[in-house]
Amino acid sequence: MSSVGPKQAILTGLAEVAQALGHPHRLELLEHIAQGMRSVEELSARANLSFANTSRHLQILRRARLVDTERRGKHVLYRLAGDHEVVDLMRALGRVGERNVAEVSRIMTDYFRARDALEAVSREDLVSRLRDGLVTVLDVRPEDEFALGHLPGALNIPLGKLEQKLSELPANREVIAYCRGPYCVLSFEAVAALRARGYLVRRLEDGYPEWKAAGLPIEAVA
Repeated sequence: MSSVGPKQAILTGLAEVAQALGHPHRLELLEHIAQGMRSVEELSARANLSFANTSRHLQILRRARLVDTERRGKHVLYRLAGDHEVVDLMRALGRVGERNVAEVSRIMTDYFRARDALEAVSREDLVSRLRDGLVTVLDVRPEDEFALGHLPGALNIPLGKLEQKLSELPANREVIAYCRGPYCVLSFEAVAALRARGYLVRRLEDGYPEWKAAGLPIEAVA
């Protein structure tokens, strides 16, 4: 009777992780969970999915140990099973897609780079600029995501409120905008809108989850 060797067992486990990532809804759910712990109800609303469909996708992610759960009262909250590892896995998937998938490459050019052709600011560069007090950091995610965690000293103006709250942005300082991650359209739209109004503004190279996964300081609303 043949037995599965150690290499085959490892490859089988890795294939299960890859299969769990193999649906756009699950990738989107991981992006939302990366902002902070969320209930099934919250994730269902964020991803515009039914409760049952959201639950099914979350169970697949949980079986692959990409997410963990925590019960609080009547609610089950989902969190990433290792910020660093899961965020890095998502970023690696993105890099392969940008390089090898023609449709991904086209969208990056036609949509994202059309709105912001300037080189994004790296995390290391932003850490240095924050230390020297040279920039205003703008978080354009919704208020509840900002409350779960954000970059130190960040100003929260959700994209939909940017027009009416321009007075909160200092006109004589460079603005660095960020949102949920490298493919979150919020920061790209914010940069395009602010640049059209004469602001000196650039975009962080990725988003809050990558900043947190790198072990850099974060703040949360108590």
